[in-house]
Amino acid sequence: MSTKDWVEKDYYKILGVSKDADTDEIKKSYRKLARELHPDHNKDDPKAEARFKDVSEAHSVLSDPSKRKEYDQARSLFGGGGFGQRGGTTTTTGPDGGFSFDLGDLFNTGQTGTSGGGIGDVLGGLFGGGRPGGRTRTAARRGADVESKATITFEQAVDGVTVPLKMTSASPCSACGGTGAKAGTVPRVCPTCTGTGYTSSNAGGFAIGEPCRDCKGRGMLVDDPCPVCSGSGRGSSSHTIRVRIPAGVDDGQRIRLKGKGAPGENGGRAGDLYIDVTVKPHAVFGRKDEHLTLEVPVTFAEATLGGQISVPTLGGASVKLKIPAGTPSGRVFRVRGRGAPRSDGTKGDLLVTVDVAVPQSLDDDARAAVETLQHSTSGDELRAELLAAARKSS
Repeated sequence: MSTKDWVEKDYYKILGVSKDADTDEIKKSYRKLARELHPDHNKDDPKAEARFKDVSEAHSVLSDPSKRKEYDQARSLFGGGGFGQRGGTTTTTGPDGGFSFDLGDLFNTGQTGTSGGGIGDVLGGLFGGGRPGGRTRTAARRGADVESKATITFEQAVDGVTVPLKMTSASPCSACGGTGAKAGTVPRVCPTCTGTGYTSSNAGGFAIGEPCRDCKGRGMLVDDPCPVCSGSGRGSSSHTIRVRIPAGVDDGQRIRLKGKGAPGENGGRAGDLYIDVTVKPHAVFGRKDEHLTLEVPVTFAEATLGGQISVPTLGGASVKLKIPAGTPSGRVFRVRGRGAPRSDGTKGDLLVTVDVAVPQSLDDDARAAVETLQHSTSGDELRAELLAAARKSS
């Protein structure tokens, strides 16, 4: 394609934007078209590849304010005057007598050592890779996620607690200062990528940047590695952070703390911290979702005749619970608002299960009272329905 063809192309029309479109509109339109027309998604459509190149070319000019200004001037002058060509320089004549410039400098297409324009540049900007033939932009990298464990008491799980966690994270090696080279030596520039950390490869007629395989993207080579970090330039450091465990956490629950993991590289955001929580069991209370559970023994007389009993709550205080006459063993009573916190700030309940205790020994008076009761009630009558149902089903 000649430089004349480049000038005659309407890049605004190619991107589907108006001439007064701002940078964000141009970028948005370009990304949409680049994804739709990318050769990887249109392998059987040569027209799509040609349009992809046109879209990439248009974006490389319109996304650069200085190039866009020169392009607009060139289009304006071309529309109002003559067009001539001398070698590699295109001359456009306007009303003021003449204006000459090299369109190769304007578009920088296919030239080595320039700072913009090629499809490799465009793909690098789109997909975050290197920019062959131009300035290398190191992509931001998100920090790694970190996992830790915390063991807390039952009370702390219900009320919430702030715990200290000892964290170990990557940091520059203290012996070599992060260079990876042994003390007294320095790394040398990688000859493969000339220190950029990226190399380019040809894929379907356009260049794609990728991390240099020789230096692993560092841009430097170490001939005499640091014995402490084995040439990686990375060390580790320990520090303690204080982390809030929310109220109502369950045993075995995993908590995610956003941005509390390893720091990112080149401006990338930090990773996340994941904490696996272990809750120690309580000697008296249990948990069922947002409710606390408790088993309370009652005497045979309390269950038969009814009465009031004292019931402990988490934290040491006690409340009165009314037991109706004739309460069977295993009946559950609810003490409202004495459970674990809910997400809306309210609390669950305390679920009290009564267990009728059978005395292990009786004095003479108590035995006589029980024998009198035995004569007034028949166990066979209580079990009659059960026996009948069993015979019927067999």
